[in-house]
Amino acid sequence: MQRKHWKWAGAAAIALTLGASAIAGTGATDPLAPSGRWSANVSGNAPLPPMGWNSWNAFGSAIDERKLLASANIIRESGLQAKGYRYIDLDDGWWLKRRQSNGKIVIRSSEFPSALMPDGSTSFRPLTDTLHAMGFKAGIYSDIGRNSCAQLYSTDGVNQPVGTLAEREVGLFGHVDQDIRLYFADWGFDLIKVDACGIRALTPESKWVKSGQFRAMPPLVDSGSLGRTDIPAVRALYQSVATALAKYNPDGDYVYSLCLWGAADVRAWAKDVGNMSRTSDDIAPTWGRMLHSLDTAVRRPLYAHPGSWNDPDMLYIGTGDFDAEHLTAARSHFALWAMLDAPLMIGYDLRKADKPLLDIFGNTAIIAVDQDRAGNQAVLAFDSDDVQILVKTLASGKKAVAIFNRTAAPLEASLTASQLKFRPDADVSLTDLWTGEKRTFQDETNFKLTPRQTLIFTASGTRRLADGIYLSEEPGSVNPAADGVVVPQASPMIYRPIFWAGTHGTGEHPRYGGWGGAQADQTPFGEEIALGGKPFDTGIGILANSRLEVRNAGYRHFSAMVGVDDSARNRSQPVTFLVYGDGRLLARSQPQRFGQAPTRLTANVTGIKIIELVARTPKAERFPDPVAWGDAALTR
Repeated sequence: MQRKHWKWAGAAAIALTLGASAIAGTGATDPLAPSGRWSANVSGNAPLPPMGWNSWNAFGSAIDERKLLASANIIRESGLQAKGYRYIDLDDGWWLKRRQSNGKIVIRSSEFPSALMPDGSTSFRPLTDTLHAMGFKAGIYSDIGRNSCAQLYSTDGVNQPVGTLAEREVGLFGHVDQDIRLYFADWGFDLIKVDACGIRALTPESKWVKSGQFRAMPPLVDSGSLGRTDIPAVRALYQSVATALAKYNPDGDYVYSLCLWGAADVRAWAKDVGNMSRTSDDIAPTWGRMLHSLDTAVRRPLYAHPGSWNDPDMLYIGTGDFDAEHLTAARSHFALWAMLDAPLMIGYDLRKADKPLLDIFGNTAIIAVDQDRAGNQAVLAFDSDDVQILVKTLASGKKAVAIFNRTAAPLEASLTASQLKFRPDADVSLTDLWTGEKRTFQDETNFKLTPRQTLIFTASGTRRLADGIYLSEEPGSVNPAADGVVVPQASPMIYRPIFWAGTHGTGEHPRYGGWGGAQADQTPFGEEIALGGKPFDTGIGILANSRLEVRNAGYRHFSAMVGVDDSARNRSQPVTFLVYGDGRLLARSQPQRFGQAPTRLTANVTGIKIIELVARTPKAERFPDPVAWGDAALTR
């Protein structure tokens, strides 16, 4: 792959090598061919979203052993550990240098004294042993490039690697196998967060390279442009870490956290590589930044599953707009992350936490929503600039529902039984997860919300589909193995904020890939599903030339109304819809064209474990039309 915009000749060669290795395994394979298996990541140990504490938002790189263990003690003594907060993650700022004689990382023992061994070497084994003895899991940080984010962007220079240029190259690049073995097999860590600053900033023209501070590195990631990002090369690097983790953790007891901040179209492929993946740039303790992080994940429920979670970044509760003076906003932050099935990682100096903040972190009813074993990220049942309603199907069959006021003004909102996919003529019971109060209604009920408030409930009622489940109710069991996107495009629904740039430049612009991805209860472009003039309030919207994998939990029948969505623009090719069960063809539609009435497609799926739904055109297209599996359901 030639990259004309790269001025450094060596960059193209490295990108070509990495890109070829990424494509070689899949290039000759038809992505729409049924595999009979679930392809989203299940390696590692994240059947539920990880919970714990991370040092970065609390301390930056000014972290040390005393602060880390004090935080762990507070989590244990406050009862948060017993509620699920198990991971104590050491972020950037721990390393001293990479020893050149053997390439081994040296720990900054002045800040982590237990790491200094009698022979003068360093090891984190004493620290991880201590955390394990306390009942915790231990996490560590690295970067996929040669240098870390703090090396490039830290303003105070605290605890940064020292030594020669080569000794200060502490990232994974060129040392993946060696470092993963050290961190997991030798030092005993259980989680690794892998950043990507080292592959985006070090062009020959950068200030760091010109000054001789760091070596030039191919800019594989351009945060401002998907077109200038080498997506296959970036994915290949992250996949190499996944391979090493599996190699040095044969028991599978590890968590792999990708921190690519929504760049390189990671929101589409991370589900196949790691256990949790950042969907956005860094969160900050402001209301607008929290909304931004929320928005990067809230429309991606089909890209989160048990074993691979969307990560809108750490909880910033306790600071800024979410401090003890802004508890309504702090509660919203927590409730929304739980509805997203987000990893609940505290990012606060818990030595300062008072009871109201600890009560938010420790709300067991809301933690249970996040940790529900069904693994269904909430789906937007109502979406507007002012109010959003998120609905999540729980393993018990009940629903969790959040009604969110995005604004700084009070407002009124209605919740309908239809939004919950319950019958409107039967009682719906709500339990408030903050207060425990209960209410019952039929058809609809009204609420008054204060500024920035989120009401969150569990709901029970009579299901609209009495003997089964709509696929959009269980996104954790639906995997867009091939979502039809050929040319990744930035989503216009999300503007990437450059918060450190202030108001310099021209402002915020769409940057995150994912536009056109598979959606629950709407088209790939956020519109209402409609086929031949008939609207559907439930279904899976996806592009043509796509394949969905569906886990079948003992259902006997599949049905859907299929067709080309009314929002299609190309309209040049017919689309054939096919249903496979464990790799065998079960049903096929006649070719469907734009404007045709939807066709009902059914299949007997008794005994089938993996159902695959394929929408195929006769010829490949760069920009396929949106199609839909309207009312897609599994029934007994």
